[in-house]
Amino acid sequence: MAEIQKIENEFKEKLVAINRITKVVKGGRRFGFAALVVVGNQKGSIGIGQGKSKQVPDAIKKATEVAKRNQIKIPLKEGRTLHHDVKGKNGSGKVFMRAAPAGTGIIAGGPVRSVCEVLGIQDIVAKSLGSANPHNVLKACIKGLKSQSSPKFISSLRGKKISEVVSKREAN
Repeated sequence: MAEIQKIENEFKEKLVAINRITKVVKGGRRFGFAALVVVGNQKGSIGIGQGKSKQVPDAIKKATEVAKRNQIKIPLKEGRTLHHDVKGKNGSGKVFMRAAPAGTGIIAGGPVRSVCEVLGIQDIVAKSLGSANPHNVLKACIKGLKSQSSPKFISSLRGKKISEVVSKREAN
């Protein structure tokens, strides 16, 4: 039982958006709620989830469980920033994320900030362009983060040492 509690506590959850849906019926209005949640372990693992229910807490709980099931790993440079500049696009939502030097902090708004906080990114500059819809911005952010490639991955593709790949990048 203590082990289950430890696993539960290692994840950080952030509520990104709550949407109220109204269904008009004969007797009046019925309200439902949709929640969008991001969950991460602050060490490079993140998941997003959506949940719907008649009550807000139930919607959040459902979204959190979906997010915990759909975890993905994102490579981070020194565990604090991105390896290189990244662009992500989903629908009309576009996100531009740029690696930043130590001490910069998270300069991002809305859903992108939530992603960075739960992912463990400490230094980043990000801009959300196009749509402000949290669903699209969140998915664009995740797509961009997944598209980034670490020096370890590039070196394995090219059959070179990691030091060769990194030294070439710093020379340019």
